[in-house]
Amino acid sequence: MNKIPSVDLADFLSEDNQKKQNFINEIGHAYENIGFVALKGHFLNDALVKELYAEVKNFFDLPLATKKKYEIPEIGGQRGYVSFGKESAKGKKEGDLKEFWHFGQYVAKDSKYAEEYPDNVIVEELPKFNEIGKKTYQMLEKTAKYVLRSLALHLGLEETYFDDYIKNGNSILRPIHYPPIKTEPQGAERAAAHGDINLITLLMGAQGKGLQVQNHKGDWIDAMAAPDELMINVGDMLSRHSNNKLKSTIHRVVNPPKEMWGTSRYSIPFFMHPISDMKLDVLPNCIDAKNPKQFEDITAGEFLNERLKELGLKK
Repeated sequence: MNKIPSVDLADFLSEDNQKKQNFINEIGHAYENIGFVALKGHFLNDALVKELYAEVKNFFDLPLATKKKYEIPEIGGQRGYVSFGKESAKGKKEGDLKEFWHFGQYVAKDSKYAEEYPDNVIVEELPKFNEIGKKTYQMLEKTAKYVLRSLALHLGLEETYFDDYIKNGNSILRPIHYPPIKTEPQGAERAAAHGDINLITLLMGAQGKGLQVQNHKGDWIDAMAAPDELMINVGDMLSRHSNNKLKSTIHRVVNPPKEMWGTSRYSIPFFMHPISDMKLDVLPNCIDAKNPKQFEDITAGEFLNERLKELGLKK
């Protein structure tokens, strides 16, 4: 497959059973063959997207000393600010050429997850930043719920199989700033080749060149969404759970041509995580003689901790 397929969530949400089934077939085929789709019909509106980008730019434009106030190393970068070059891809010593922010789950004070999740960090200098971040988080979480419902049906499960696992899940909204490149990067990229940790990732900001996906032949292909589309890919947790039936595809953000080094790039992925006690054990109906069980049993929380250590975010 040499092109990222496009699907429309409105088909899945329609009353037309044939449209719904076509959506399930198309997204299932895409995730079995390249692990990415471009999705129209999501729950973000243009006004919210415009406000979010304005707030994100306002934050990253703050002086470094101000941003550093919001960096909390002891929580493994799970909330607040992570400064330039701190994160590296698995197996790579060079830090990625990016800085980013993390919004996390919003849980009730009496939730059993209230103690597990760090509090969201409030940016005092920007009164609307956290409010707009929360709205975006909730709209992307809602979109992800229906994508996972379609994948549950594709895998032969109950449509709402994932619902209880993602309610209060440890999901992260990550606005990223790739600053202008000022000197030869010496082997570093804006985001080196990697697979995502989580169930699925919903990416805002894939409209320009930069994001590339590695297909099954090992070729890198450009992944560019239309202005009204999100790019959505399978993460390692879902790949494990489905015995690699749904593919977690290696992807990267390459450095721009030298004449564009002076420009910033912004992208905003939403990493849909389940609750930490979800078992990622391989689904029995994804195991057969041709596809024996490929992965050991593990919980989502254990898997996340392993990967955060590999990324250099957790000791």
